[in-house]
Amino acid sequence: MTDNQILDVAIVGYGPVGQSLSILLGQRGYRVAAFDRWPSLYPLPRAVFHDHEIRRVFHAMGIGEDVAAISQPSARYQWFNADWKTLVEIDWSAESISDGPVGYLFNQPTLEALLDGKARSLATVEVNQGWEATALVQHADHCEVQLRQGAMDGARWLPTSATRTVRARYVIGADGANSFVRKTSGIGQDDLGFQEDWLVIDVKPNPGVKLDVPDIGQWCNPARPTTMVPGGPGYRRWEFMRLPHETIEDLQKQEMVWELLSPWVNPENATLVRYAVYKFRSLLASQWRRGRVLLAGDAAHLMPPFMGQGMCSGIRDAWNLAWRLDLLLKGTATEALLDSYTPERLPQVRAVIDASIAMGQVVCIADPEAAARRDEAFLSGKVPPLPPFPGLTGGVLSADFGSTGVAGRLSVHGQVEDHGPDGGHVARFDDVLANGFHVITLDADPGQYIDADCAALLARIGASTIGVTTDPAKTRPGRVLRDISGKYARFFAEHGAHAIVVRPDYYVYGGVADPTQLPALVAKLGEQLGLSEAPLHRKAA
Repeated sequence: MTDNQILDVAIVGYGPVGQSLSILLGQRGYRVAAFDRWPSLYPLPRAVFHDHEIRRVFHAMGIGEDVAAISQPSARYQWFNADWKTLVEIDWSAESISDGPVGYLFNQPTLEALLDGKARSLATVEVNQGWEATALVQHADHCEVQLRQGAMDGARWLPTSATRTVRARYVIGADGANSFVRKTSGIGQDDLGFQEDWLVIDVKPNPGVKLDVPDIGQWCNPARPTTMVPGGPGYRRWEFMRLPHETIEDLQKQEMVWELLSPWVNPENATLVRYAVYKFRSLLASQWRRGRVLLAGDAAHLMPPFMGQGMCSGIRDAWNLAWRLDLLLKGTATEALLDSYTPERLPQVRAVIDASIAMGQVVCIADPEAAARRDEAFLSGKVPPLPPFPGLTGGVLSADFGSTGVAGRLSVHGQVEDHGPDGGHVARFDDVLANGFHVITLDADPGQYIDADCAALLARIGASTIGVTTDPAKTRPGRVLRDISGKYARFFAEHGAHAIVVRPDYYVYGGVADPTQLPALVAKLGEQLGLSEAPLHRKAA
């Protein structure tokens, strides 16, 4: 079977990353087909954490309230030594830049079911489960993906006789660590050196059972490094490092599972959901684009789980790709815009992997003497605090207009009030302005600084302009919003900026201390976006 139409995007892989990109492109009206080898969604827990930035992405998908209903705010993330003395404490319950706590815990099958339902509700998105990609060929203006259908025979996937070939302008490989798309595209991986086997166990405590266990913790006990974390509402997870003298087969025995869990939980007060040994690794694809093929998620990067950023990083990839492909598929930008995808995403992910490895090297110490030296260093205050979460350092960014390092940072988000003739209306900022490029000025309407050329370029990329202020006297209905919490005022002051340009993925393109420089900043953005000579302005089908 050959599909005659040329899709806008074919996505190989339908986990949270493929689902998210399907939604983000489908909401923009693009013709998307997602394919996954497995006939149904994976039913067992894997990821359990997403951060405040990803919560904003879920809100942009229109599922923010649904995700809130299936997740719980994070508590403090604590690391203890063998004697339960606190070595490190990270307050994931603290207020973030995104108007809410730093992190949230969830059950992945529940989240995937929600994402799947949203994707299938979109008229231009086609979900194809049980289809394995077997060949990928690039042509001048499209790609061809050959697929074969399969079905489960017990625990085995077996191909049927059905095949099909689909054509798409772009192909995204979101097909996991063993990515067919990455391999067939000839893209190599760098091994960053971390490799440890851990037994991951998910349990569901019986109703009314209260466990005497840290909410989120790393027990850095050389006798058995252990992770304890919620697995979403109603679930708990433990992870136990394999010791040097143990085999994977030792850890796979159910009696061993309950023995390891016995200090906290037993078969009388909880149900075993699943257990499996995972090899925690650190791998990074050398490039994330080859022609019309791009990588996202585990196909592009693998990291140890100690920062909870594996799935988050993959969804950031999808979020980054969505706005690029939108400009490209509309004909507003040229393919040069895809050239900055790898330079933008890879350094941030590399920094996250490096931090995750560093955290893992603290946790994964099975030698008592080395653990004692580690404990002394942390308890004496000799170890510096963890660095802030990395922003973007390359790609579509500008830092040339005198603001103090605002380019590449995640932008602030908070509650704002729009004063209209019928009084004030309070809402999330991203409910007031549609997703896209935003020009935000402090204490003034950006329109007074924008000339005709600047206005035309902003219109071309679909940008919105708005002012924010903490001074009620300076508000203007629909043009200058009241900054209720003062977050925007603090953000601008911290970076010495009077106006900023924010990208659709909520990262700051650049800022200016002098608002009269705003047209020059916008002009530079236009250059970096690689705008086409004659935009097609076609309506997405």
